[in-house]
Amino acid sequence: MAAGKGGVKEPLDPVNQNKILCETIRKELRCQRLHTEYSPNPLMKVHAITGKPASWHDNLEEPTDAKFLKLIHYAALEPPKKYTEPQTESQEVGWFSTPLISINRNDNRLHFPNRSTEISRYMAAMWRLKEMTKSSK
Repeated sequence: MAAGKGGVKEPLDPVNQNKILCETIRKELRCQRLHTEYSPNPLMKVHAITGKPASWHDNLEEPTDAKFLKLIHYAALEPPKKYTEPQTESQEVGWFSTPLISINRNDNRLHFPNRSTEISRYMAAMWRLKEMTKSSK
């Protein structure tokens, strides 16, 4: 497979083509798996399509499959309820959502409520007036 003059590759002879084909087939067979069990994807949301109101077979109650319902409800859970630890790096942020200390609204060291003064109320009224004049144009 050496390039000849001018960078043009020579065509492969049938022996080398067969080697390449055999290697490709061997790699495909090594990675190939036969699937015999099928189930709904638990990560996809199930969309129910309503039947026709006059159809008698759509109005019949079907027995619910407990295993299927459990699988669907499990797929709809939040990741901290499914797993004991984060599965990806991005799940680590916000994984532990319980606060480290209890919130005391009377403690001014950790609680900063919004305070309005005469100037802040005046500016809020000016901004509202400015938005109203923009929307009326």
